[in-house]
Amino acid sequence: YVNFRLVIRIRCDAEDAQCPLGMKFGCDPIKEAPALLRTARNLGLNVVGVSFHVGSGCREPKVFHRAISLCRDIFDYAVTLGYSFNLLDIGGGYPGVRGSSINEIACVVNKALIEFFPDESVQVIAEPGRFFVSSAYTLTCKIYSIRQVVDDNDNTKIQKMYYINDGVYGSFNCILYDHQVVFPKPLKQHKGAEQYFSSIWGPTCDGLDQVVENMMLPEMKMGEWIMFEDMGAYTLPVASEFNGFPIPEVHYVATEAVWAKLKNIVTIGDRTFKPVDGPVAENIPITISNSNSNNENVIELPHYNAKGYSVVAGDHILSYINIS
Repeated sequence: YVNFRLVIRIRCDAEDAQCPLGMKFGCDPIKEAPALLRTARNLGLNVVGVSFHVGSGCREPKVFHRAISLCRDIFDYAVTLGYSFNLLDIGGGYPGVRGSSINEIACVVNKALIEFFPDESVQVIAEPGRFFVSSAYTLTCKIYSIRQVVDDNDNTKIQKMYYINDGVYGSFNCILYDHQVVFPKPLKQHKGAEQYFSSIWGPTCDGLDQVVENMMLPEMKMGEWIMFEDMGAYTLPVASEFNGFPIPEVHYVATEAVWAKLKNIVTIGDRTFKPVDGPVAENIPITISNSNSNNENVIELPHYNAKGYSVVAGDHILSYINIS
């Protein structure tokens, strides 16, 4: 395996992360890494660098300083074995939901790299998947059934149970496997609507298919739609068609203002886009781009296959009037 370029992965967990990874991946940087490198050298393996992942959805920026410092120690130890490392993978864990900022983590990372890796011969890479895609998609689901539960001891206490056409076996698998908390937003706002303790359920036969356990929500009606923002990470790629329910269709949309800028820099025209004014399918959840809060008209962008032909399915999706 002399032609392979190997990387040793160390464990350096954040104290607060949405999905800790150290239980499964990475060696102890102090107790195990040196011994592994010695074994690699004895076997003639070509180790070229170090990687780590502090945990997906990291909420402890300073952990990156700690991890990069440990990597420096391993780089230095590798030199004593005859290695010359040139790759540092600082992993992922960067926030990407609306209202979050990567600035604090970026500041810690930049300072640590200047302190421990000032030599530009070391290539630094990262895995910022969640940062790029979390806020890129909004999932919109249709209410197909409603159940009203009245407290046995107080008939004024009413709970609403809403059943929607996507659940934890589909896009909301992130609740089970990514520890995500989702926040529903009714697409249609009814002025003066009464608020009820509410739960939201997926469509499958599994009693655990629950999207929202208990939350105060305005009363909604059959056939109305509920939006879930920040659904771009770890949702559709691992969704299934359990019980025969389809995976959500994806539609790329943009405001007319954005399109006015885009069409001046890309070789596509107005006829490749479709106006957005209603549901594309009655019973299929859809994933859409960032919500529009300025009451602007929204148009659907085309998909392209390998030959460059548009492969958009469906005529229209949702109206974005009064969506925040």
